[in-house]
Amino acid sequence: MSQAPLILTLELDEAAFAEFDGQRRRHFPPALNKIPAHVTLFHHLPGEEERAVVEALAASVRAEAPMPVEVAGLRFIGRGVAYTLASSRLSALRGRLATTFEPWLTPQDRQGYRPHVTVQNKVAPEEARALHRELEASFVPRTITGTGLLLWRYLGGPWEPRGRFPFGGA
Repeated sequence: MSQAPLILTLELDEAAFAEFDGQRRRHFPPALNKIPAHVTLFHHLPGEEERAVVEALAASVRAEAPMPVEVAGLRFIGRGVAYTLASSRLSALRGRLATTFEPWLTPQDRQGYRPHVTVQNKVAPEEARALHRELEASFVPRTITGTGLLLWRYLGGPWEPRGRFPFGGA
């Protein structure tokens, strides 16, 4: 199982995580909701390179302070809804890590980075449109905090935690 791919996500402050994860539990089909709410930085890093990935992450977070992340809006994604996020510091960190991990990046991870938190997916488009309208009606942009990085192993559905890398000032 050590060959299973690794996933890298942003750790959020407790209140933001609780809010997004609560919405995900309410709006995601229960049989398909195998993972917590998350902000993915990389979808597929090689499991066989876990040690090198861990070393790179440990080095990258030392000088990184907790970062503001703007919850900028909502996006209808066809069969679900996601909150769009914006953070120049997050994008810069992700860019530096992409350079480090460049030989291992899949086509998906080479695409432009658009951070988001999906709170609903794999539902009928009408259900997704209704939730998008509902959330949009009360949406107010706000700032949350990214507090570190989380490394996971993909297990064909659920994810296994493999490491937590708090930002230096966290």
